[in-house]
Amino acid sequence: MIAIDGPAGAGKSTVAKIVAAELGLSYLDTGAMYRCVALLAKRAGLGEGDAEEVAALAERSKIKFLPDAVLLDGEDVTKAIRTPDLANLASALSAKPAIRKVLASRQRQIILEGGYVLEGRDTTSVVAVDAEVKVYLTASIEERAERRRSELVATGHEVTLGELMKQIAERDARDMNRPDSPLIRVPDALAIETYGLTPRQVAEKIIERARSVTTLN
Repeated sequence: MIAIDGPAGAGKSTVAKIVAAELGLSYLDTGAMYRCVALLAKRAGLGEGDAEEVAALAERSKIKFLPDAVLLDGEDVTKAIRTPDLANLASALSAKPAIRKVLASRQRQIILEGGYVLEGRDTTSVVAVDAEVKVYLTASIEERAERRRSELVATGHEVTLGELMKQIAERDARDMNRPDSPLIRVPDALAIETYGLTPRQVAEKIIERARSVTTLN
């Protein structure tokens, strides 16, 4: 089990996919699960003030990960959950204990038998506390905003760098200061500053750590 945490835009998803592919492990994007719940909430006309109702929607939902798609109740929502507005709603909803309880429990069930690389905000501190390898990725707000902007432009979403920096700063504050499962670097996590490194280079550092503490080849 390899668990990767870090703030928004630190490159967790890209790196985790590389690590999973290299080591023959499954990949779990916990953030995508919160985005799926945010999509359900938006469609139902619910917001961050409706935590219990949204938690009930999350409980009834079926989220499935395919190699190149995310299915929500059988619908391909891969692109639908990657908009800036939905990312902000997902971040706000993720601070609600009732919603976190539902999804954290589901994530633990998914990874129960091991063989996973998972990434998010509380994978090392809550979801996979017994992971053999724990990692904390970070980078400056400027770099993270530029990375996120490139991703959004590639999918047809135009947004200014300044606007993204503001959104990321707000998400950082929310993630790090929420009372339930805040984003932290746990003491036994390998901290990696991703500035100046390619995703492959970051992944190699994690793979090296994994091979040093497990029997993975």
